[in-house]
Amino acid sequence: MASTNNTDDEGLENAAILLMSLGEEQAAEVFKHLAPKEVQRLGETIARLRAIPRDRVERVIDSFTELAAKESILVADSNEYVKAVLRKALGEDKANLLIDRILQGSDITGIESLKWMDPSSVAELLRNEHPQIVAAILVHLEFDQCADVLKLFTERQRNEVMVRIATLDGIQPAALRDLNEVMNKVLAGGDRGKKSSLGGVKAAAEILNMMGNVVETSVLDFVREADTDLAQKIMDNMFTFDDVEKIDDKGIQALMKEVQSESLVIALKGSTPALREKIFRNMSTRAAETLREDLESRGPVRLSEVEAEQKEMLKIIRRLIDEGQIVLAGSGDEQFV
Repeated sequence: MASTNNTDDEGLENAAILLMSLGEEQAAEVFKHLAPKEVQRLGETIARLRAIPRDRVERVIDSFTELAAKESILVADSNEYVKAVLRKALGEDKANLLIDRILQGSDITGIESLKWMDPSSVAELLRNEHPQIVAAILVHLEFDQCADVLKLFTERQRNEVMVRIATLDGIQPAALRDLNEVMNKVLAGGDRGKKSSLGGVKAAAEILNMMGNVVETSVLDFVREADTDLAQKIMDNMFTFDDVEKIDDKGIQALMKEVQSESLVIALKGSTPALREKIFRNMSTRAAETLREDLESRGPVRLSEVEAEQKEMLKIIRRLIDEGQIVLAGSGDEQFV
């Protein structure tokens, strides 16, 4: 088990050092091309760095210069290239689902402004809108951001929005243009003839996974009263922290390489004994003993802290599932996401 994710930390620090060496104006231009989470992580890293040895700065700049010298423009239109490659590799239907998500930013530029807002600002912006409109907007956000926004709604509004997310069957371009008017240009409509594949049972399940046990139970109870089959479909697509026990040994070992020791200790404070034992079995004897001692010596931990660390682990697990490094026992040919 890796105590820290050294590769990621070093890469972030190198990127931060490079940006700091560029100066404010040039660094600002680079930031314009980054996603919100990338900006946040880089900003935090820059704020953390103080005195940096001159030889390290020189190594970073030399490494970047070497990498940049190897780069060249391979295709004139990268969007069209992505479309062509995905369609050949996956077929028309599967490729179109991915293409919608990969290239969506160029068609729905207004949604990017929401991705940069904090959850309370987004919640305030949407609080008085119809649940169907709120659902159609939230499905464009990352699942964890969407979950944080919904936590700020009243229980009734949150439940109504979740039902609509779960039953949402894509969004037509005309509907996006209507949303654009309702939200005063917060969203921009696309011109494509094919609807965007957003929302649905899996999206609802992913969002619920990020919201914690209390909210999750409340939402599912509400959905179950309205539609028992829909509630079951959502539950079938959910992956909770206890489901980590379904991961095979090879997958557990891959997960341990990605999780920091401190995060694992807190996450396991709210786990079942069976799950803990599975984790111990897939660690070296020394690492397992250390983890046992840390769990025993750690005092009470707030439920919110436990759920936050478990949520971070679930993000890592979903990425490893997508990469094929994790297989769930009994999942057969179906992908559990």
